[in-house]
Parts: sequence; structure tokens; C-alpha cells
Amino acid sequence: MKIVFMGTPDFAVPSLDILFENGFNIALVVTQPDKPRGRGHKVSYSPVKEYALEKGLPIIQPIKIGEEEYVSKLKALEPDLFVTCAYGQFLPQTILDIPRNGTINVHGSLLPKYRGAAPIQWAIINGERKTGITTMLTVLKLDAGDMLLKKEIEIDDEITAGQLYDRMSVLGAQTLLETIQGVQQGTLTPVPQEECDTCYAPRITRKTGQIDWNKSTREIHNLIRGTNPWPGAYSYFKDECMRVWKSQILSENKQSPATPGTILNVSKDGFDVQTGDGILRITEVQCANAKRLTVGQYICGHCVNVGDCFGVE
Repeated sequence: MKIVFMGTPDFAVPSLDILFENGFNIALVVTQPDKPRGRGHKVSYSPVKEYALEKGLPIIQPIKIGEEEYVSKLKALEPDLFVTCAYGQFLPQTILDIPRNGTINVHGSLLPKYRGAAPIQWAIINGERKTGITTMLTVLKLDAGDMLLKKEIEIDDEITAGQLYDRMSVLGAQTLLETIQGVQQGTLTPVPQEECDTCYAPRITRKTGQIDWNKSTREIHNLIRGTNPWPGAYSYFKDECMRVWKSQILSENKQSPATPGTILNVSKDGFDVQTGDGILRITEVQCANAKRLTVGQYICGHCVNVGDCFGVE
């Protein structure tokens, strides 16, 4: 089976690797153009490009994959299958029409829930107890194609988006391999998605991470986990933006006369902060242009008192 693989970030590398290691004919790797990254704005390769170069796989990096130049190149390969995994561009119909067996996408949710760009983060932010990988046939409508295979994974109370992302990338590769094997053997039947169960996972922005202390303890805890490692949950403390990286739920559904955002206790273990319905312990923070610190480290160099408040800018 001749496959064209399309992907860009590190999430996609295990999927490309499992195809390569299982002897599939990867005729071409398509990834996003090189971009400046980091503080020095040094141009760097995508993780998928780095892997493809290491394995000697041919690569193209179109700015717009729907341009005639790339349509012609892909047609000339006469591929059996396209595989997409966090590629980063929508595929027009002229591209989708090329492979004999269609295009399989590896998506990081249990579709039809969390269609869109950030399914892993929103599953945590919204307090889901499980998520998973869905492989599906790609159509023009966003993440709406018929489903081929699903694999579930549990979400515990402490896992961050970064940790879940890593686990899901491995699960995605395993699910992809089983999907392609099932397609080859004719054992998979595409299942249409139920539109009534659809919800979306829009792109995460820096503003997504702003903490509203009027929300419940669990909602804030989930936001902190779901925006770690990017963009990071944040609040304002003594007129300075403070990122909050780790927290613990101390109490829920417990009323208090204290204003949400008020620090009720300060110790080396953390700041105990009043929320809309209880108390959340903040255990790891980061101020602007500084490194991450445990609260125990932070209070060694900063004055923090009971009654101080987190707030808005």
C-alpha cells in the first residue's frame, strides 16, 4: 500500500514511525513550512520533517497544499491512501479525490465530541473523565467524516494537557496501525457520526488561560491542568501577571464569606485560595520573565500575606 503521510508536530511522529517500522511504503511526507521558533526566532524544522530526514523519506512543505503544483505532484504518485495527523491545513476536494482508498485522519477525541483544533486541552478543561483517539475518513466538513476505529483513555484528576498529549500520540499511532490493517483486511465498517452529539474544541489562545476565581474549585483546577504547558493559566497578583502551573483541590461545595481570589493560608505547601465554591491550593507559580517556582520557593523571596487577593488586570 502506497501511503502519503501528512503531519507536523511531535504528536504526529509516533504515527509516522509506526507506519515506517511496519514496512509500509511511505511515498511522501507532507509537513508545514519551516518557521521561526523560540526567543531567537531561529528557523527550525517541524518534528515530522526531522523524523522524515532521519529516515530518508521524501518531503514537501507546501504553503497551500491545494495549489496546482502540489495537486499534480500528489496525483503523479498514484497513492493508495493519505494519512493525516495534526497536519495543520484543510485539504480541498482536489486533494481528497486523489488517493484510491481515501484519506484517514487521526483525531484526538472520541468523535463527534471535540471536533476542532484543541480536543485534548478542552477535554481536560471541561472535566471529561475519558477521551480517546478516533480514526476517520476525511471529508470537507471539519472532523465530520465516517469513523473507522476508536480507542479510549481515562483522564484522572491530576494529568495535564501535556501529559495527556504524549499518551494520546502513542495511542493514536496504535489506533492508526489497527485501522490500516483493518482497511486492508476489509474488517472495518465506516460509521457515520451523530450530529446531535457534536461539540467543538476551538483553538486555544493566551486569553483562554485567565482564571475566574468566581468559578468552582474543580473548574479552576481543570483550567490549570488543561492549559499546561501552553498557554498556562494565569491571574494577577499585586499588579503582576502570575502563571499558575499546579494546584490541588482542598474543598468543594463549601460556602465562605471570603471573596473569591482571597488567599486564606500561606505555607511552603502552597497558597490556599478561596474560589466560588471552596478552596484551591496553588502549588507552583511563575512570574513574568522568571522561572517556575514551587510556592515554598516563591515565598522565600516575596511577601505574601493572608488576605491578599488574586484578581484581574
